[in-house]
Amino acid sequence: MLRYRVTMNMAEHSLWLWVGFGVVITFMMSLDLGLLNRKAHTPSYKEASVWSGVWVTLALIFAGFIFWHMGNERGFEFLTGYIIELSLSVDNLFVFLLIFSYFKVPSKYQHRVLFWGVLGALIMRVTIILLGTALIARFHWILYIFGAFLIYTGIKMMVQEETELEPEDSAVVRLVTRFVPISRHYEEDKFFTVINGRRTGTLLLLVLVIVEVTDLVFAVDSIPAIFGVTQNFFVVFTSNVFAILGLRSLFFLLAGVVEKFHYLKIGLSLVLTLIGVKMLTETFLLKVMDKYTLIILSLSAVATILAASVIASVIWPEKAERDIDVDLLPDFDPPFEDVEDEEATAQESETVERR
Repeated sequence: MLRYRVTMNMAEHSLWLWVGFGVVITFMMSLDLGLLNRKAHTPSYKEASVWSGVWVTLALIFAGFIFWHMGNERGFEFLTGYIIELSLSVDNLFVFLLIFSYFKVPSKYQHRVLFWGVLGALIMRVTIILLGTALIARFHWILYIFGAFLIYTGIKMMVQEETELEPEDSAVVRLVTRFVPISRHYEEDKFFTVINGRRTGTLLLLVLVIVEVTDLVFAVDSIPAIFGVTQNFFVVFTSNVFAILGLRSLFFLLAGVVEKFHYLKIGLSLVLTLIGVKMLTETFLLKVMDKYTLIILSLSAVATILAASVIASVIWPEKAERDIDVDLLPDFDPPFEDVEDEEATAQESETVERR
């Protein structure tokens, strides 16, 4: 019975929509890895901007198909879920930057780590989504557990202070290095090499494993959040895929500036808490308003909170708590000026003039 319910939930949409989605995603990923990124390189800021725009545009076009084929309710659910997942991905990027900085990953190998990291993330998230859909179909009350968990996560994110990242001391690193010998250097963009006739993992493999585990931890927060918006498997799955696939280009687009969005953490904590409260009170809310209105209000609240957090970060800039030193191209200059850098430059200019 459980298997039947999940299968029906997945098959309630026409086959061409599933096939079309699969064809587009397969084509784009083949184009990315097979044609444009066969050789290890660091994407330029322009390239990262173009690809970020491409993925966002594809997501919006797909949203249009959902509005047309599945109705406004599903369309707004997709947009809300996509915005939540994309915003949480931005928070993930900060940790990825710390990992690359800690292991001093060369700029031209970062894209390869992110590509295979994204593939692994898709597999893990599909598994979690299938499990979550099956559990909700069988035990609807589990939504209340998800809601309480999101409230806890949101409050924890709000009050938790930044901690130093020390990946080499983590249980994951100790577990991996126990079963797979890891060399302490990079072998170009290879994940494995041969040392003294023995197959050995490179340092790049260890970085990939840490990125995968990190994303799994983030998925535990983000998947319950989108289940708070909709329990429709197709919407949950596709919104996650589009958000994750745009993660690589978004990484290079925001490299060097993501730590300046210091209010985004507060915004995300409020969003997670809001979705958690919605999950706990949805039965009552649906007595005073219809589901379509509730979805519109949820989308408006999420978009407003996240936009306000980004705008506030720009208007009231603060010195980043951490100096993230990530290897990028020398001319990789995003169009954002650091206020402190400007002040330092101005002071140097005044000093020179006085002399």
